[in-house]
Amino acid sequence: MTGTHPAPAAVVTGLGRCLPETVVTNDDLSRHLDTDHAWILSRTGIERRRRVAPGTGTGDLAVAAGAAALKSAGREDCDLVLLATTTPDLRCPATAPTVASRLGLGAAAFDLSAVCSGFVYGLTAAAAMITAGTCERALVIGADVYSSIVDPADRGTAVVFGDGAGAVVLERGRRDAPGALLHAELGSDGTGADLITIPADGTHLTMRGREVYTRAVTTMTESARSVARGAGWSTDDIDAFVGHQANLRILASVAKRLGLPPERVVSNIAEVGNTAAASIPLALADAAAAGRIRAGDRVLLTAFGGGLTWGSTALVWPDTEAVCDVRR
Repeated sequence: MTGTHPAPAAVVTGLGRCLPETVVTNDDLSRHLDTDHAWILSRTGIERRRRVAPGTGTGDLAVAAGAAALKSAGREDCDLVLLATTTPDLRCPATAPTVASRLGLGAAAFDLSAVCSGFVYGLTAAAAMITAGTCERALVIGADVYSSIVDPADRGTAVVFGDGAGAVVLERGRRDAPGALLHAELGSDGTGADLITIPADGTHLTMRGREVYTRAVTTMTESARSVARGAGWSTDDIDAFVGHQANLRILASVAKRLGLPPERVVSNIAEVGNTAAASIPLALADAAAAGRIRAGDRVLLTAFGGGLTWGSTALVWPDTEAVCDVRR
């Protein structure tokens, strides 16, 4: 008689982060923008954000976060490095191969561009490659240096974005293992491509904030509900909701629509701002390090970004007490 075995799955085994040392407060920004701390805080929930030092790029942050994640997993190698970013070090070639080389890895490596949904897209792509047998272990990094593409004189974007990187290690395992990715869904709507853009002939990011807010709340709510159903959960089953840290009001609105109390909503936007593709892994790392997410918690990740793109993932949280805290 042949027994049944759980389906293979990609399992989170390591987690790392990297934040630049330079802190930029709302008061710092108010010295050269027509704004003040109260205005920024009331509209975004952000109090401070990080900025890279001159000469530091996305690859530098990605290497540090990736090394921390590998250390957290107790690993020195992997066979895939996937870097989600909107701010690669060069237009060509991709940044991921250089990151892999600097980490001492001879792995397959590529960049993925889905703006603020990039990390969830990257998790889903890496998980699919693992379960298909293409690779056994993947390092998925979300890293962005938005200070390189934001107009410092634009109040609508300069107050929102910060720099940073977060990373996870995924390994082939069993669906019933702690840390297994249980269900994921992705989507896009190119008719909204003009809402968040960097024009081909321009250097700075532009964003139609009010329209993005409306689309983000509706789409993240629908995506979260759909993935929860796919994982066999009701929204009451969700222990921790980790949405893209775009705006505190967006997170609160989505949580309210899902019927989730504030204590189940993970947020670090007040301290780091919107870090784009790094947003969700940084929030996960901060929450895990603080004991806000514990082993066995049912965690739902939801992101929304330019493209328009969105995606959600459900997993049961593993034991990540050894989260490495790396700062540059």
